[in-house]
Amino acid sequence: MEILDVVDENGIPTGETIERDIAHAEGVRHRTSHVWIARRRQGKVEILLQKRCMTKDSHPGCYDISSAGHIPAGAGFVESALRELKEELGVDAKPEELIYCGVRKGMYRDTFYGKTFVDNQISNVYLLWENDMEPEDYIIQKSEIESICFMEFEECYKAVAEKKIPNCIALMELDMLKAKF
Repeated sequence: MEILDVVDENGIPTGETIERDIAHAEGVRHRTSHVWIARRRQGKVEILLQKRCMTKDSHPGCYDISSAGHIPAGAGFVESALRELKEELGVDAKPEELIYCGVRKGMYRDTFYGKTFVDNQISNVYLLWENDMEPEDYIIQKSEIESICFMEFEECYKAVAEKKIPNCIALMELDMLKAKF
């Protein structure tokens, strides 16, 4: 059971906590960290996408952020980002390697497996350059991730905007990344 901090509209913990499942059932605002891994190849930027497992509670089988996760109660954005990178992809990164891209406030409602899922989150978005790694170099967390791949940034942007790939990627985050290239 994951316990999350309930946060105000600025992402500041209110002192209340809530179980993750209840937060998503009721739409209670909480925090997440998002890390996009990028590399340069032949003069172009590529970003690492993960394909979510079919057993995920939301967006099964969809392409998503390189690494993302909920922030446990009492934890911070950066420490959670680093923990998720290690758990999901086997990446050991240092805080100073994360490039802060901005904050995204999002509210999303859908139904998965016959249950309402409401994502009301405040996310810090980070960029991590990993120019030397190939997909096979990552150690993926099979319980979370079906597969990973690099995609040229502009191709990814177009695919997301035109809904050409199943995804749960916010164009706003891709815009944040592009501003840092």
